[in-house]
Amino acid sequence: MKKKSVLLASLLFAYSMFACAQESTILKEEKIYKSINGSGLKVLIFSSPEIAQNQNNPAIAFFHGGGWVFGSPEEFTGACEWYARKGFIAFSFQYRLSMQADGTYPDPDITPVESVKDARSALRWLRENAESLRIGPDKIVAGGQSAGGQLALSTALMENINENTDNLAISPVPDALVLYSSSVNTMEAWIDWILGARRDQIWAISPHHNLKKNMPPAIGFHGEDDCTVPIYVVRLFQDRMLELGNQYELIIYPGRKHYLGEGNATYSRLFDEEILERTDTFLTGLGYLEKNE
Repeated sequence: MKKKSVLLASLLFAYSMFACAQESTILKEEKIYKSINGSGLKVLIFSSPEIAQNQNNPAIAFFHGGGWVFGSPEEFTGACEWYARKGFIAFSFQYRLSMQADGTYPDPDITPVESVKDARSALRWLRENAESLRIGPDKIVAGGQSAGGQLALSTALMENINENTDNLAISPVPDALVLYSSSVNTMEAWIDWILGARRDQIWAISPHHNLKKNMPPAIGFHGEDDCTVPIYVVRLFQDRMLELGNQYELIIYPGRKHYLGEGNATYSRLFDEEILERTDTFLTGLGYLEKNE
């Protein structure tokens, strides 16, 4: 009898371990979404075995930070896996950075303007390939951290900045925005420096100065002690968004700086589980996630 009990316990343990392993399985894929000047820009794609069988899944597209000079799409691996487990197909996009081949910066030929073009190309690529990607063309959330937040906003705002090879009949405007320590105003000396000879376009890439009515619903997370994007700049952005009648919720964290998840390696210091859970609440309210009973 004792042997049977031990065997049963072992089988139950093995089954539970198998079930947990199945639950945590994430499918990862890499594609080229854009070719420019002989180089391909990649996108990392995350899904689960269950949702990969369905059509019309919600999509979430992330753009990393790094001041349009540094960073990589791998920084959003943790967040992409989080949302793949929740029923999204998640994407993390590479875009052109203002760094030359020898590691020096800025690159005079690649500025935040090119980054904006790539972000808008990325959203068009998602919508154009929605069927093969198994996503709903009207269920696309765009998000980003720092400079990546500016790029997410640019997909909804920068109507006059487009790659000449893009199909302009396809809208790059997302259906919702999630912004983490986002750059919302590019009127900064260091951005002027990165733009170089094209500094006259600094207004054209500034979210604050291109705001309009009927923006996608948005949520922003910001540290009160952020020295990279000061909180007063974000409050002014919030004021203008609300004046225009847009849906924008700003959540401020006292004592936190630019990296909202400082010390959290899983999410590259960008945020933590509590912030992602609050993002989930926002997405649930829009119908992209099911309510927990």
